[in-house]
Amino acid sequence: MEREFYRDTWVEIDLDDITANVQSMIRHLSKEQQIIAVVKANAYGHGDVQVAKVALEAGASCLAVAILDEAIALRNHGIKAPILVLGATRAENINVSAEKNISLTVYSSDWLKNAKQYLSADKKVSVHLKIDTGMSRLGVRDEQEFLEMMDIFEKEEVFQVEGVYTHFATADEVDTTYFDQQFEKFTQFLSLLPSQPTYIHTGNSATGLRFKEKTFNAVRMGIAMYGLTPSPDIRHLLPFPLKEAFSLHSRLVHVKMLKKGDKVSYGATYTSPQDEWVGTVPIGYADGWIRKHQGGEVLVDGKRCEIIGRVCMDQFMVRLPSELPVGTKVTLIGEQGSEKISMDEVAARLETINYEIPCTINFRVPRIFLEKQSIIEVRNTILL
Repeated sequence: MEREFYRDTWVEIDLDDITANVQSMIRHLSKEQQIIAVVKANAYGHGDVQVAKVALEAGASCLAVAILDEAIALRNHGIKAPILVLGATRAENINVSAEKNISLTVYSSDWLKNAKQYLSADKKVSVHLKIDTGMSRLGVRDEQEFLEMMDIFEKEEVFQVEGVYTHFATADEVDTTYFDQQFEKFTQFLSLLPSQPTYIHTGNSATGLRFKEKTFNAVRMGIAMYGLTPSPDIRHLLPFPLKEAFSLHSRLVHVKMLKKGDKVSYGATYTSPQDEWVGTVPIGYADGWIRKHQGGEVLVDGKRCEIIGRVCMDQFMVRLPSELPVGTKVTLIGEQGSEKISMDEVAARLETINYEIPCTINFRVPRIFLEKQSIIEVRNTILL
């Protein structure tokens, strides 16, 4: 298939790996527990529509996003599966969610009262009630307000309570003390429900992997769906191996011999200690490959090579083991031969978490989607 982009930098998304990760989680859980595939933030930078379709085909029951715009984008691409917005939605936009059959997160009695004023008389909206058990983000945390919301649900049939959930702050940590406290709070709130909704879910990826008995009947599978461990601290606790779906590649566009003492890039922060071959790679901080990568490694010709000098907006330079031809493949994240640079390695280099890395590789970098070892689709823009 002819490529539809014109630069020598691209991301490959292995959809078979995403399928494998979803199916492994399904096998890990009980038959009563469902998968909510989290495809917010353009599926963590992987491609929301493509990942959503594959996750549903692999056995996920519904989808979750962060904002209403993301849900509408999925609907506009023909996805009819249930979608939950995990973040806050403006009350005045409630009719849009009702028209497009998008479930909303509700988290306060004030929001419900305000939204009721905007909702057309002929419409109903499905909601998931968010309980704040200790994340201190969204959610009701006061029992009095919780009971007030129950009263509103009983009187206002326009709100159809489809689910209730919470989010654990430390499920990816070895120490479970705070996790246990949050779980206890959640069960206390559940005891106040007049009836059980369709979905009761506490499980993010870490919870689903480690504490499936405490996820009730659904798991919100996010980072693990993409083959990334929620935290390095629990890597040894995983019940099944994860397959990393995202890899980032480029090519050498220029190769030159530097003499001893030559300087490289802005600020002349690097000086060649001897005569050496240097290659230019066409990706930079405008693509999300930030300046802090200076001194890190990429793979060229199956060998680890150092990024020298400051990363520029659109390019960086790399020290080569020898003269190599223009067009030689450069792997920034992924495998070449027996060598591999994992997402966790890149995250450690930047002193952050693996979640952040694929999200920051932005729309300028086209995504190639692989399935059964074939290119099935090429995108050169983020789906909006």
